[in-house]
Amino acid sequence: MNLSVSVLNSFPQVDEKAVDELLEAEIAQNRKKIVVLDDDPTGVQTVHDISVITGWDPQLLEEAFREEKSLFYILTNSRGLTAAQTSEIHHQIAANVDEAARRTGKQYLFISRSDSTLRGHYPLETNILKEEYSQRNHLEIDGEILCPFFKEGGRFTIDDVHYVRYGDELVNAADTEFARDKTFGYRALSMPEYIEEKTGGAYKKEDVVCISLDDLRALNYEKIENQLLQVKDFNKIIVNAIDYVDVKIFCVALYRAMAKGKMFMLRTAAGIVKVMGGISDKELLRRKDMIVKENPHGGIIVAGSHTNKTTAQLKELEKLDNLKFIELDATLVKDEPRFAAEVERCLKEENDLLEQGINVCCYTSRKLITADSSDREDDLKLAVRISEAVQQLVGRLKVEPAFIIAKGGITSSDIGIKALKVRKANVLGQIRPGIPVWQTGPESLFPKVPYVIFPGNVGDDATLREAVEILSK
Repeated sequence: MNLSVSVLNSFPQVDEKAVDELLEAEIAQNRKKIVVLDDDPTGVQTVHDISVITGWDPQLLEEAFREEKSLFYILTNSRGLTAAQTSEIHHQIAANVDEAARRTGKQYLFISRSDSTLRGHYPLETNILKEEYSQRNHLEIDGEILCPFFKEGGRFTIDDVHYVRYGDELVNAADTEFARDKTFGYRALSMPEYIEEKTGGAYKKEDVVCISLDDLRALNYEKIENQLLQVKDFNKIIVNAIDYVDVKIFCVALYRAMAKGKMFMLRTAAGIVKVMGGISDKELLRRKDMIVKENPHGGIIVAGSHTNKTTAQLKELEKLDNLKFIELDATLVKDEPRFAAEVERCLKEENDLLEQGINVCCYTSRKLITADSSDREDDLKLAVRISEAVQQLVGRLKVEPAFIIAKGGITSSDIGIKALKVRKANVLGQIRPGIPVWQTGPESLFPKVPYVIFPGNVGDDATLREAVEILSK
C-alpha cells in the first residue's frame, strides 16, 4: 500500500540540537576507523572532504588509516561484478584492511554501503567481511544493521517497510522498477521479509530486530541500546528512519552498545555513513567551488543508466542550447566488430564538438539489452561490456573536457577508475542533493577536472539539466 508523503510529518518532533550534542560525545569516544566499502561511486553522496580510494593495496590502505578523518571509502564497484568476482575482491580487501589496521595500530568497523533501493550482492558481501574479520581478530560480530534510509533520494523506512518517494506518494520499494532489477531484484514487501528472502531463510523475518520510529522519536535510548545488547549470532537489525534525526538517535544507542563490547557490521545506504562519521552539513557546490582551471572546451555528460528517471532527465537536457547528443547504439553489443566501429564514431564526434566549446551528452540507446539465456549473470556480463565501451568515450578523449558528468553507478565507476584512472579522490561535496562531486587527483587522466557522479535513481526530471547549467560558463 502506498502512503502519502504527509506521513513524514506525522511523527513527534524532537530537539535535534540536544541529540547532536549526545552523538558528538559518543563519536568523540570512538576509536575505531570506519571503513566504508562502496559498491559504486554514488555512495559519497552525503559527505564532503573525505577520501575515496579506488584500489586496496596495503600501502594505499595504510595511508587512508593514517588520515585524521574518521572514515574513508574504498570503491569496490561490486554492483557491476559477478558474484564470483565480488567474493574474490572482498576476501582481498578484508585481508588488506586488517593488515593496514595492524600496521597503524587502529581498530576498525566495516560499513558495506550499497543501493538505497536494496539492490546489490547481499548477503554475500557482508558474510565474507564477517567471516574474515572474525578469523583475523578472533572476535565474533554480534549483529548486522540494515539502514537503507537516504533522505536526499527520497528513501524512507516506516513500520519496517522501505519506501521510494514519487511526487506526493511513498511507494513500497518492492513495487518499483528497482525491485524488478534483472540481476538484483526481489519480491519481499517488508525489510524482515527481504532479509529472509535474500538469506535463503537462514535468518527468519520474525527474528529480525526492528528499531521503531516510535521509540526513536520518544528518545528511548535505553530501550534501543538494550535491543542492540541482546543481539547475537550476526542477527539482523532494521532501522526505521524518515529523517536524519532518527539515524542520529539510533547512532547514540549504537555507539553506547559498542562501548560495552558489542560488535556490529552495517549494510546501509549513504545516510547513516554521514551520521556515524560526524560529518557536518555543507551547502551545495557552486561553479567556483568545482572549476579550479578554466579551459575553452565543452563539458561531457555520459549516461549509461537505464532507469525511467534517467530517460526523463535526458529529455530535459534537450532544453539546453549549447549541447549536442550522441547516441551509442548498445544494441550492437553482441556484434563485436560493429560495436567497436560504433565506439570510434562516437569518439570522433565527441572530440570535434568539445573542441568547439560545445557540451556533449553521450548516452546508450534506451532499450535494455538482455542475454539470450535466462541466466542473470549473463545479463550482467553484457551490461559490463556496454559499460566498458561507455568508459572509452571518456578514457580515449583527446580533448580535455571542462567537466565530466557520469550518469549511473556502473558507468560512473568505470569512468572514474578505468577512464580517468583515479587512484584517490577528494569528495568536494554535492552539486545537487545526493549528487557528489570528486576532485580528481594528480595521477588521473584529467587532473582537477570536476567529476560529477550522478546516480541513476536520484533527482527529479530537471536535476541533470540544472547540474549542467551550474557547471557551464
